[in-house]
Amino acid sequence: MPPHRPAPQPPERGAVDVLIDRTLRLRGDVDAVRRDAVLIDEDDPQLRWQRALCELAVHHLDDLGTHLGQLKEGLPPGDADQLAEEAEPAQERPFDEPRPGSLLSRVGSAEWNLLTDEVSWSEELFQIFGRSPQAGPLSLDELPSVLFPEDQALLTSLVTACLVDGKTIDGEFRILRADGRMRTLHMMGEPVLDPDGCTASMWGVLRDVSELRRSQRVVSRTRESIRRQQHIAQTERRMAVELQETVLPPWRGSLRLPHQGPGALDVAAHYLPSDSSALIGGDWYDALELPDGRTLLTVGDLTGHGIPATTAMAMLLGALRGMAVAGIEPGALMGHLNQLLQSSAQPALGSAVCCRFDPATGTLAWSQAGHPAPLLFRNGAGRPLPPPDGVLLGAASGVAYDQDEVHLLPGDVLVLHTDGLTRRSDQGAGPEALLDLAPRFAEARTAQECVRTVVEEFGGTERLDDACVLVARIGA
Repeated sequence: MPPHRPAPQPPERGAVDVLIDRTLRLRGDVDAVRRDAVLIDEDDPQLRWQRALCELAVHHLDDLGTHLGQLKEGLPPGDADQLAEEAEPAQERPFDEPRPGSLLSRVGSAEWNLLTDEVSWSEELFQIFGRSPQAGPLSLDELPSVLFPEDQALLTSLVTACLVDGKTIDGEFRILRADGRMRTLHMMGEPVLDPDGCTASMWGVLRDVSELRRSQRVVSRTRESIRRQQHIAQTERRMAVELQETVLPPWRGSLRLPHQGPGALDVAAHYLPSDSSALIGGDWYDALELPDGRTLLTVGDLTGHGIPATTAMAMLLGALRGMAVAGIEPGALMGHLNQLLQSSAQPALGSAVCCRFDPATGTLAWSQAGHPAPLLFRNGAGRPLPPPDGVLLGAASGVAYDQDEVHLLPGDVLVLHTDGLTRRSDQGAGPEALLDLAPRFAEARTAQECVRTVVEEFGGTERLDDACVLVARIGA
């Protein structure tokens, strides 16, 4: 038993009132947050977790307010008379149901006298157990009969340790009430010794923590759901990155084409991931020397993110390469890509630009499908090429894509990009920001220097989507 200590003095009523007022105000603030956390998307584990935490906090504050109220009220001398006066209206509701909004019924007390076999339960404890006071309280021998079978051994162990070894009781168990309801109770108790130091009785406080444990389980489940979703998202991102790295050109940065001299292409490209999405998009770029000596230049973007987008991108880019090697013109090639996307198992929309450059004549034949036009920089100034007609890939069936040609001169710089490059959170969409780089492109000696300039300008800003940029510089 603990050493004798001076009996603690009851707190001043003013101090308890201040604590109660603070608790009520804090409870109101938390409840307001809970009401604001309306579940717009029932499948969003983050919102469910936030609401569950709010409910758990409300339960804790309700319990704190209940205990402070009991501390303030105490047990006045006229309590028995007051209970008698309230007996008649109390009969209007079932004995096992608390008053609406009442939390006092969640805590009850009991004492088991080992010398007289008398048992006394508080009214609240009868309500917790769903037991009529006329039926009487349960003895220590009868108490395990209302517990779940798997919890009976725990209660027996706790009671035995209290009565024999003088240990305090602190444990939880589940009961099954006569109405079929299951409740979870937390019991704290200690032995009461007689003058000879022998155990005369056992006193305990039982608290119904069913709602509290339910809220904790909801918090735990939603936390695990979030962790699983995060793990799935990380796995999907890793797979998408690996697939993207497999599909995109094996060269990184600058591509050296065999043909050298005047009119030869110096090509460089770069992929910029999104700052606002953790998933990989369906952007691509490619440059490929064709069997006839001409060069394929292409960039594109598919809607969506993650594995579906990268898988569709892999299919489309593979088909594009195959048709370009087979000698199909850019306009007809776009029509075939549109038909392929329309007939795929996972329909999607995409935009693309496909160029074929002939170094012998300096002619660039190109076609586009709802994509930003290539930007041509010449003599320190830049402009977008007038786009031939072409709708988004996958938007309509049986459409034709026009093709246009432009003559490129030595020293020209051609910039192909996806729209995510210029669609940023700090400024509107459009190629104007890229066109402003014309003086710096004029000073660059290689395509890689031009790409580095683009990355310096756009790499540190928040982009709303993934982006690709490909720069082709005509050798002087």
